[in-house]
Amino acid sequence: MWHWYSLKTTKVEKKIIAVVGATGLQGTGVVNALVKEGSFTIRAVTRNPTTYQGKAHEVVQGDLTDLASMTTAFRGAYGVFVVTNFWEGADELAQGTLAVEAAQNAQVQHFIWSTLPNVEKISDGQFTVPQFTGKATVDEVVKNAGFAQYTFVQPPFYFQNFHGHTAPHQQQDGSIGWTLPIDPTKKVLHMADIHDLGKVVAGAFLHPEKVGNGTYLSLAAEVNSFHDVVEAFKANGKDYTFYQVPAEAFANFFEGAEAVAQLLGYMEAYTYMGPNSEGQVQSATEIATEPFTPLKEWIKASC
Repeated sequence: MWHWYSLKTTKVEKKIIAVVGATGLQGTGVVNALVKEGSFTIRAVTRNPTTYQGKAHEVVQGDLTDLASMTTAFRGAYGVFVVTNFWEGADELAQGTLAVEAAQNAQVQHFIWSTLPNVEKISDGQFTVPQFTGKATVDEVVKNAGFAQYTFVQPPFYFQNFHGHTAPHQQQDGSIGWTLPIDPTKKVLHMADIHDLGKVVAGAFLHPEKVGNGTYLSLAAEVNSFHDVVEAFKANGKDYTFYQVPAEAFANFFEGAEAVAQLLGYMEAYTYMGPNSEGQVQSATEIATEPFTPLKEWIKASC
């Protein structure tokens, strides 16, 4: 006798990754890389979900100053990616700590924190760079939170900065280029397309057994000097100049110039990612889901 059985196919639910700052440069790159990779359901977390136009599969409201909203935003998520924005006036220690607490409340398994080197600690107080150190102070909070997996990613000097605060300007001699307080021969600029951070984050969520024990992943497609930058633009038909100026003089050029001088002074002395960061750069390159875009290619496509 034949028996016919109806076989039900059960759809495997994909794990959810919640991405904070999904409308910013970092968050957009993370969302796009994770969506492209295809293993997870991606949830964008933003203060204004009604205006979200990105590629995430779902969007929820969440504010890094409101614990209840963040706990709700993280609920049901396997992993979260969190970045804070110093330039919006964020208290990064407070916001990072709140995000950790919300993730604990929501029983998140894998917490990925976007951080940067602790400049004051590295330089023994010689340089002050709050947009780096404010993020670094959250690292200990993440380490002590008891997550099953946690990973640190460090974004580089973005190629996109050449469209923003490090854009070339007309110089006194009429040329276009840069006048900055840094030795242009020193290879200290860890650089990449900021959207490539998503490739690192996607790789980390895919392989928590490799990097979920507090590994630092420092994104750098290249480590350049400003002379290298000038040559890359020149290779794309843009004949820019570079002039070095003493930090003391530069600090008076415009409002906020002292802060720029502090950052460049730190980089010249210790590199963007800090001393002994080669292993962290290598780990990020190895875990990434795709190769990184070189500067010359980015210039060709974007400038």
